[in-house]
Amino acid sequence: MIPNLWEPYNGGHMLILRLFLVLVTLLLVASGGLYIFTRDRRYLNFAWQTMRFTLLLLLLFVALFVLERYVLVGWQVLL
Repeated sequence: MIPNLWEPYNGGHMLILRLFLVLVTLLLVASGGLYIFTRDRRYLNFAWQTMRFTLLLLLLFVALFVLERYVLVGWQVLL
């Protein structure tokens, strides 16, 4: 079956999120490994900054998901 290109694809957001999480995990493992081998604290600081940035983006994603799922859909029901 040929997909219709005019209809939106609903699975793209989760694919991007999963790819982002895999890349962040690899980055954190690499930073931890570099810290273990070199004992340089800048790798731990980089890992901590990466973790904080990732958590901020995940909270933003969850907030937008909740907004889309409940608020905007509920608003359409009222109209």
